Amino acid sequence: MQALRTAATGMSAQQLNVEVISNNIANMNTVGFKRQRAEFQDLLYQTLERAGSQSSDQGTVVPTGLQVGAGVKAGSIYRITEQGAMTQTGNKLDIAIQGRGYLQVLMPTGELAYTRAGNLSLNDQGQLVTADGYQIQPAIVIPPDAVDVSISKSGQIQIKQAGQPEPSVAGTLELATFVNEGGLEAIGDNLYLESGSSGAPNLSVPGVDGTGVLLQGYTEASNVDAVAEVTALIVAQRAYEMNSKVITSADQMLSTANQVKS
Repeated sequence: MQALRTAATGMSAQQLNVEVISNNIANMNTVGFKRQRAEFQDLLYQTLERAGSQSSDQGTVVPTGLQVGAGVKAGSIYRITEQGAMTQTGNKLDIAIQGRGYLQVLMPTGELAYTRAGNLSLNDQGQLVTADGYQIQPAIVIPPDAVDVSISKSGQIQIKQAGQPEPSVAGTLELATFVNEGGLEAIGDNLYLESGSSGAPNLSVPGVDGTGVLLQGYTEASNVDAVAEVTALIVAQRAYEMNSKVITSADQMLSTANQVKS
């Protein structure tokens, strides 16, 4: 009874679907989070009669043939990188990226990671860092006597120091863009790594070569739509239930066949 195995693959696929949806809902309030979507593919088919084969000596051919599917499998989990809403924070070190691009983050291992989470702070050395203390690249240092910090849309950071009539430039932030943003490897903590699928990063000043611009005093909210996710959750639950009904029906059919007496 192939239906048992076919329905089992359907239940497994919908379980994965629910896990992806639950992760989206769990990160509704995560800064810079990008929702994901599970995509599926049908499995190999068992060919009982091949389409186009001859059905008689007169050359007639079978128009459609007989093929029975073996179920479904997970094809990929795709990350949707559409823009999240801008949330005003009032913190002068917070920045939101409006458009394409990722901030560069120096990991403790020495490799570069990338993030859309712009809730930044200063460490004990005055360096601009993420919530985990990882340094933003290019390195930006704010002197301890700075009384005001201004971040332009193009990423230039100006500081006003006590006793100085004119502001000075502390540095300029750069954004990294990728040919395939969905191919970035998520490692948690709002960070992504370059992968063979994403392609190499292209570095540019914000607002140049198609990159986004920076908004000071804002962060980018998660792009999760609560209504859409709950709707998808209901659909996945119903699909799981229907596959379980197929297993129940197949079991009853096998039971009936076992009860047949000669």
